[in-house]
Amino acid sequence: MHDQVAVAVAGRASGSLFGLAYGDALGALTEFLPLAEIHRRYGPTGPRELVGEPARVTDDTQLALAVGHALREAGPAVTPEVLEPLLRARFVAWARSPENNRAPGMTCLRACGGLAEGLRWQAATVAGSKGCGANMRVTPVGLVPGYDLDTLAGVAQLQAGLTHGHPTGLAASELTAYAVRVLRDGAALAELPGLLRDRALRQRTVYRADWLGDLWQRPGVADPVTFVGRGWDECLDALDALDAALASPDHGTDPCAATGAGWIAEEALATALFCAIRHADDPVSALARGATTSGDSDSIACLAGAFVGAAYGMPTWPAGWSDRIEYADQLVALGTAWD
Repeated sequence: MHDQVAVAVAGRASGSLFGLAYGDALGALTEFLPLAEIHRRYGPTGPRELVGEPARVTDDTQLALAVGHALREAGPAVTPEVLEPLLRARFVAWARSPENNRAPGMTCLRACGGLAEGLRWQAATVAGSKGCGANMRVTPVGLVPGYDLDTLAGVAQLQAGLTHGHPTGLAASELTAYAVRVLRDGAALAELPGLLRDRALRQRTVYRADWLGDLWQRPGVADPVTFVGRGWDECLDALDALDAALASPDHGTDPCAATGAGWIAEEALATALFCAIRHADDPVSALARGATTSGDSDSIACLAGAFVGAAYGMPTWPAGWSDRIEYADQLVALGTAWD
């Protein structure tokens, strides 16, 4: 692995995007299956081989590509005024596409309906949703060269907020993009829990009005700081659960039992981090562990793959997989642009 890390620095964006898609494809095989059935079909360590020509992904990869293309169109000097209509167009195109037949999330579909009608995005979003659709697609934000951390935070929260208006969805999306960024910049997987906790504590009172506008205004919320603080506190609770899980012996059981099923944003982040960190020396096992759960297996595995791929680059993945995954041409185009 150390030799792979040494040669993979230039391929970390590609490694992260392909890792996301590989995890998604493996998790698509097991999502909605009981754990006992996953073990019966794939053995105790879960699926470890791509299936199909090409291996099909889910809406997780489709929407990550939508975000990635919007970011490329916006350019490096991105502003909310430029990016919002690009994201809106990409999300609506996804919602209307005949390829949107991979059990898409109802929150995304509902919000995209409002976006298609031309509603202000703050009105179109599902204000109470913190589903993992907010951060399953945010990986490209952490890969764009040249974003400073304030821009990364604003972009990550905006792309989440178009569909998921809950503060925890915003915070978890920023933390996911931040994790990808620091891994790409050379941080070790084992350092992530501490780095993310520090980031959460620093950002806990920061409401990015330039990116979010009046999203915070809703019944029962006194001010924007109170609004964002709730999201960061729930993410800190998820990081507490992650720390406890990593400090305990690992018996190879369902990671969702310790860090949550992943249907909501902060749990998807924590459980994916658990899989990536526990299996930092075996990237395919990180994907397989994420796919072998009682929860949202495709989202957990895709985020685990994004983290491992950002840390180690393309050479960490099995030879031949890049030719077999769905949307390989788009993954290549984005990865090449950002490597």
